[in-house]
Amino acid sequence: MQGSSLSEVYYRPIDAAIRWAGLFRFKDYILAAARFGRVPARLECPRCNELRLCTDRIYDAIFHGELPYGLNGITINDASLLDSPDLTIRHVDLKRWMLRTYPGQRPTFLFSRHERIAHPMITVESGHSLLIEREALKSQLEQCRRQLHGVQEQQKKQSPLNPHNPHNPTNPLSPLSDRAETTYLNIIGAMLTLMLGRTPSGAPYSSFNSQDAIISALTACHSNLMGITERTLQTKFAQARRRLQSS
Repeated sequence: MQGSSLSEVYYRPIDAAIRWAGLFRFKDYILAAARFGRVPARLECPRCNELRLCTDRIYDAIFHGELPYGLNGITINDASLLDSPDLTIRHVDLKRWMLRTYPGQRPTFLFSRHERIAHPMITVESGHSLLIEREALKSQLEQCRRQLHGVQEQQKKQSPLNPHNPHNPTNPLSPLSDRAETTYLNIIGAMLTLMLGRTPSGAPYSSFNSQDAIISALTACHSNLMGITERTLQTKFAQARRRLQSS
């Protein structure tokens, strides 16, 4: 029976919209409530606004000649069908239209698993935008690296093992001023947030996916430096996060 399977040879617009919106399990309820193939104004169904938008998009494409239509799966350019609830659109035509008009969307009833996980289409404009975003992220990462290097150099100078530290003979563990400590905690907190964060497009700023991964890398590369221990880093990172949140 037409409409009983997720993927069909052809669909009515309301059937295609139900599948596009991911509401196939509510198909019978929606079809019973729909009049003349349109979503009613009031519908007790999740994502009904999304369903209505999908339906409107399909009809808009039909009315503007972007999506071929017909009757019972046979393509017929007959304007009298535009208001008919029996109007149908072929699977292949709908898939071709979606690839062209909504290349970022791959609903399961139109695309196979392989097609859904394949890299989406990238236009020249979007590729240029991604390159600009990449260069901006590289600049931000380089700035964070310089800040981290500055913090590490400052820690070396203040280390009690540093013979050039003027406070070493009398007070090797003299505390930082409140202003200096706030500055360092702000820098550390901001770096943590950036390194574990994501760009507006969802790409990670760095290869680190957790605070523990950052700590493991630091202790592996700089365990000879004072303060570069798992316990100390956990404590300082927690203080930095609290400081950043309070700011």
